[in-house]
Formats: sequence, C-alpha cells, structure tokens
Amino acid sequence: MAVATRRLLRARARVWVAVALVLALAATGGWFWLRDSGLVRVERVTITGVSGPGAQEVRRALDQTAREMTTLHVDAGRLRRAVAVYPQVKDLRVEAHPPHELRIDVVERTPVAALAANGERVPVAADGTLLRGRISTDGLPAVAVSALPGGGRVTDRATRRTLALAAAAPKALRRHIDRVEHGERGFVAVMRGGPQILFGDDQRPRAKWVAAARVLSDESSAGATYVDVRLPERPAAGGFATTTEPPSGEVSTSTTG
Repeated sequence: MAVATRRLLRARARVWVAVALVLALAATGGWFWLRDSGLVRVERVTITGVSGPGAQEVRRALDQTAREMTTLHVDAGRLRRAVAVYPQVKDLRVEAHPPHELRIDVVERTPVAALAANGERVPVAADGTLLRGRISTDGLPAVAVSALPGGGRVTDRATRRTLALAAAAPKALRRHIDRVEHGERGFVAVMRGGPQILFGDDQRPRAKWVAAARVLSDESSAGATYVDVRLPERPAAGGFATTTEPPSGEVSTSTTG
C-alpha cells in the first residue's frame, strides 16, 4: 500500500512539473508575442535636449527609428546608431512609457573652442570631438593648431590640454575670450579688447578662471594689460600705464609692464 501511494505521488508530481513547464512556455511565448505586437507600438516620440543647426535632422532620425519599435522592446543601441553621424550627439537617455510613448533625451556635445589652421575654423567640444557641419564658430575662443586633425577627434596632448582650459571657463566669460594659447609663458587666454590672462600651468583651471573673473569685474583692474592667476589665491592685474596703489581690501595689482 505504501509503495503504491509513493508511486501515485511521484506520478502526480511529474504531472504538475509538466503543467508548470507548459504554462511557463506559454507565458514566455505570449510575452515575446506581446512585446513586438502592435498593441504596444511606439506612436508618440518626445525628443528633448537637441538644439542648434542639425537639430531637425537628429529629431527626424530618432523619430523614424523609434516608430519601428515597441515600448516593450526598445533598442537603445539602434537609436544611438541612427544618430552616430551627428558628432554633436554625445549620448541618449531613453525612457519607454507603455503602451505607446517613448521619450528620448539627447545629451549634446557643445563647442567650447574653434580649432584654427590656415584660415579655417572648426568648432570642437571639450572632449576633443570635432563638430564639423553647420555649427557656427562665432563667439568661440580660437585654439591655433598647425593643421586640422584628419579624423573626428583631437589627439594632440597639448591641444587637448588647451581645450580643457577653455572648457573650464565660465560660459559668461568664455564668449569674451579671443584665443587660448600654450607657449613659453605657459597657458594664456587673450580677452577680446581686454587683457591677457596668465595661467602658468593648467592645474586648478576652474579656480584660476574664478580668480580672473573676480579681477576683471573689479574697477581697479581697468586698463590692465594682463591678469596673473598663476596663484589663484593671489591674483594680480598689471601692465598699467601709470602706477596706482589699490585701495585696501581690493584686488592687488602689479604695475610692471
């Protein structure tokens, strides 16, 4: 009797395992059917974060590609490949909202300078990516190079360090920079219609730019031909036509020309 009972229990267990397996396969098959079905087809695409020249083409490429997907089967890699030809697109953040909406936030590379060589200017991002195309170089500080890179990125180490220094400038101040250079005096930024900013090395760039902005905003620095921020805690403006002693508490200035 006990043997027959055990056999019956084992038979029932095998039946339940088989039933569970069938149900799992059915559920899996149903899932694969649903995720690619028209019930969850992408019908609304919201695209944010893209601006400037080429924005319309980027939106069109993303919209067309997204509408070939469903909200349960989003291929972010395919979306990235669809806009890989646009260097201003750094990355995408994709968020599906079933049943029919897909939201795409475009992370852009913004130009921080313009590489200048042989009368040609090409906008470039902080990471060295060349932003060739219809992006304007107006208002961008120039970084002179002997020749423009043949590829899509800057590989020269000195140029990349110069770009990093330009990128560290506050946006409100960057548009007033004519050019950023690296030579015997170290790194130098030349302001449009204003003084040169002497950085020395490229260490602590943000602190040095903050010090430069503080000096430039101080009335006592008017007429200076340079601002020395090699020690950002002790910035100095100099090159004045006449020697003046700064009032107590104001930015110190040098009178050496």
